[in-house]
Amino acid sequence: MRAFARKFRSSPAFLIPFLFIASAAWAAPARPQLDVTGYVINADLFPADNKIAATAVVTFTALEDLTAPVFELNNGLQLTKVTDAAQKPLDAERVTTNSTVRFNLATPIPKGTSTTWTFEYGGVLRGSETSPVEGINFASVQDPISILLYPGRWFPMAGLYTDRFTAEMHIRVPGDERVIGSGSGVAAPKSLPGNRTEYTFKWTRPGFPGTIIAGKFLEPITAPGINNIHVYVTEPRKAVAVPFAQDAAKQFEFMSTTFGRPESGQINLVEMPDDAVSATWAPEIAAISGARVAGKTYSRLLANTLAHQWWGSEISPATLNDAWITNGMSRYGELMYVEDSAGKSAFESAVTDVQAGALAYDTEPLSSVGRLDPFSPQFQSMTLEKGAMVFHMLRWEMGDEAFLKFLRGLLSQYTDKSVRSSNVQTVAEAQSQLQLTSFFAQWCDGTGAPTFTNKYTVFRLGSNKGFRTVGSIAQDLDLFNMPVELRIETDGKTEVRRVDVSGTESNFSVETFGRPRRISIDPQNWVLKSTPDLAVRVAVLRGQQQVAQGDLTAGLIEYQKALDANRNSSLANYRIGEVFFMQRNYQSAANSFRDALRGDGEPKWVEVWSHIELGRIFDVTGQRDRAVNEYRLAVQTNDNTQGAINEARALMQKPYKRESASN
Repeated sequence: MRAFARKFRSSPAFLIPFLFIASAAWAAPARPQLDVTGYVINADLFPADNKIAATAVVTFTALEDLTAPVFELNNGLQLTKVTDAAQKPLDAERVTTNSTVRFNLATPIPKGTSTTWTFEYGGVLRGSETSPVEGINFASVQDPISILLYPGRWFPMAGLYTDRFTAEMHIRVPGDERVIGSGSGVAAPKSLPGNRTEYTFKWTRPGFPGTIIAGKFLEPITAPGINNIHVYVTEPRKAVAVPFAQDAAKQFEFMSTTFGRPESGQINLVEMPDDAVSATWAPEIAAISGARVAGKTYSRLLANTLAHQWWGSEISPATLNDAWITNGMSRYGELMYVEDSAGKSAFESAVTDVQAGALAYDTEPLSSVGRLDPFSPQFQSMTLEKGAMVFHMLRWEMGDEAFLKFLRGLLSQYTDKSVRSSNVQTVAEAQSQLQLTSFFAQWCDGTGAPTFTNKYTVFRLGSNKGFRTVGSIAQDLDLFNMPVELRIETDGKTEVRRVDVSGTESNFSVETFGRPRRISIDPQNWVLKSTPDLAVRVAVLRGQQQVAQGDLTAGLIEYQKALDANRNSSLANYRIGEVFFMQRNYQSAANSFRDALRGDGEPKWVEVWSHIELGRIFDVTGQRDRAVNEYRLAVQTNDNTQGAINEARALMQKPYKRESASN
């Protein structure tokens, strides 16, 4: 990914708030070779030199007769020595194309045998230069914040997010730094010679305690009355620490009430560098990039990250084919919090955005996405967005009460274990007493979404008894079979019916007192379906992903497709305006933002952010009075989506200045 993309300035990006838009060489093994069960890691960090020196004692079990075991390891790290359980040195072959090291053994390790190897290694980690995922900073040792995130492969590992392990870590840093890891508080920091400090962490439950963040953090900050949330930020972010903790506490309480007690009631909120991945999680850790924290645009991202304490940490996918379970439910947990905190309307709007992501790359069944690069747009869209829609539709089929019992049942039955798609179906059927084979066949093993149409005839009933509407719902998927909501708007009371749709055409008959004026199929968007509006949103999403990768031309082509589908699309015009702004084509950008304001007004946040963008254009072109007027109009919308009003008020006080052209 180009450096441009990492610095991409964006206003609301609800369609891709948590999407990794990068690709790397990916060659997942046909089946796991080995199961790592535990680590003991000693690591020294030297931020001034961007260096790490470490020893990892790795205990693993052979899942087949091993002659050439493979471990993943960041390309910036060089092995200096590897020994087996008998202290015999082992020769390793580095494969940089997929960030792995391979060992050719003279004597195979028999299947089922557990053994322990010791890895001594070190190197320079400067961010995305050596990342296993091109363009994304998962591991860097630097001042003022070092990140050693689990996906950065900063220790020898196997089975990304599928191979659960325990870990004991001893991390040594300069004396003016603090370290955050899973299992914090096991031992007090120990002072060492040379003004260095050692922090010890121990996580004894099988999971993913593979993330370490160190830096010049202040003393942990808490909010009044909230003792289980600790915030680690640097001095420039100090002012936002308390509201950050308060927001997290509300979300964590909601999810604890909804999903049940988490493995740990403690959460460390940690600031990451601005150039790092936008968010990450580990047991007891929710880390967000400093720019998102400072801008207070982290709410939904934080909710998604906290949801991984249950969906990812407490239970995990058995294979990457099952990643939709935890990724999807973390996304849906985020949406459930939106529903609880912002109401039904905000929830339905968020679901519409997720539907677009679910349809953007729907050419591969969820049950086989493991063959994709796990950081590709397709994998992320499928597991996050379509996964969330699977749970949303399950909720509709099962009802709220049975759905919550199902979620809690899944978590309790598979705590500290991996889960498969078949397990989800078994638990869902047990909790709902429904036969869900066709549901999972359609949404996990199939592709595509129905396009609904209806035709009907209205008959007047005698003796002033009202009207009978007889009709049918048609759609284009022969194997489709699930209930759909039918809304009949009449002269009087609006009637809602639940119609079982099976096959390409299903009949219905509804009696109402008032004459039907309009009939809507699935008006609350419970079912993933193809619509003209979603075609626009899908094109916009694809355009955003192209822009995030630095391909502005391809992005504009996708945005134009959206306008071809709906010439009045406010969203498409807004995104085109963003591209023109990045190109410093200010007149065209202003025209596009005005077109967004004159468009269909969907989604609602386009209005407030279009005014802000126009204000920025006027600021950079030396028209301060016009800029302030746009910021004032933004405030008057009373729409604080993604901190819009906060941003507008700040810009009213201090003119916007964009980065130099070289950045």
